[in-house]
Amino acid sequence: MKVTPFFYKIIFTTALVIIIQTINSSFAQKYEAFQGTLVYSIEMADTSLQKMFPPTTMTIYTNDTIVRIENETNQLGKQIIIKHLILNKSILLIQSGETRYAIQTDLSKEQNKIEKDTLEHGYIFKKKIGTRKIINLKANRMNVTLIGQKKSIEILYLKHFSPKYIDAFEGIPGLPVRYYINTEDGVMVYTLIHMEKKKLNRDLFGVPNDYKKVSFDQFLEEVMRSKK
Repeated sequence: MKVTPFFYKIIFTTALVIIIQTINSSFAQKYEAFQGTLVYSIEMADTSLQKMFPPTTMTIYTNDTIVRIENETNQLGKQIIIKHLILNKSILLIQSGETRYAIQTDLSKEQNKIEKDTLEHGYIFKKKIGTRKIINLKANRMNVTLIGQKKSIEILYLKHFSPKYIDAFEGIPGLPVRYYINTEDGVMVYTLIHMEKKKLNRDLFGVPNDYKKVSFDQFLEEVMRSKK
């Protein structure tokens, strides 16, 4: 697959939506502070597609103020998002050719636009009775329905931990531990497979020296020049 500037724009916009949604949903109520690591398995909901799209993992590191999310992508390899929940800023670490970029974003400038889109394409939540076990943790159940649609899906969450650490649904009252995301390839299932509380090295939340710090517009300009 040829990677174009437009493809990078899609990746950046998707990351931006993810970051702002998790920040917006993080301060609605008090939760138990969490420092440590979360690991999720990612696989296709349609088992017939699992051979084409092998399962992967998403790893999240947090000190409760800064979150680092690591994802593997087929086109660009490892994609890393570092977001500061208090300063409302984020950095997307990405590689294009031989150059590594740290794309900096001030989320406050983009928030109004994305909040408007969320209102138009948001979700309706309905809590369900009973719980289910995820890695020996008691998870609450909730039905989620996309506004304008009738079909709902069940997600699981831990009500004592904040949703701010994870990429999921705007408005969920806890940390999602099993949820579903629609992609152009199909529905992906995210399931928590590891949760470890521990103090992390602060270097995890910094930008390595071999990454070039740029704005998204500067990044696109460089990518377009390199394609000429």
